[in-house]
Amino acid sequence: METAANVLVGLVAALHAYILVLEMFLWERKPGRGLHGFDAPMARATAPLAANQGLYNGFLAAGLVWGLIAADPTGHDAQVFFLCCVVVAGVYGSVTANRRILFAQALPGALALAAVLFAG
Repeated sequence: METAANVLVGLVAALHAYILVLEMFLWERKPGRGLHGFDAPMARATAPLAANQGLYNGFLAAGLVWGLIAADPTGHDAQVFFLCCVVVAGVYGSVTANRRILFAQALPGALALAAVLFAG
């Protein structure tokens, strides 16, 4: 079960690294604009906000990677903490921005968190 938990944590980390790239570097290009359906002027106007969000997603990814490579109990505790952050951010985002975030961010985080807690 620990291997499955580590794989899920790795996938959530990869998801947040992808979101970092999308929000920080591709926001004004087709992949970034398509995320929210923005036209070019709106993407340009919101790019600084998106880059800030992307940076926070990068912190989540870095914390999850740290949790994967650190020895226990630190590694386990880091995974639990950062997965809780992912779930909270996903729920908040789904309420304030877009309901899709619940399924794209909070659900994978919750599944990984359950696996880590069950394995741990």
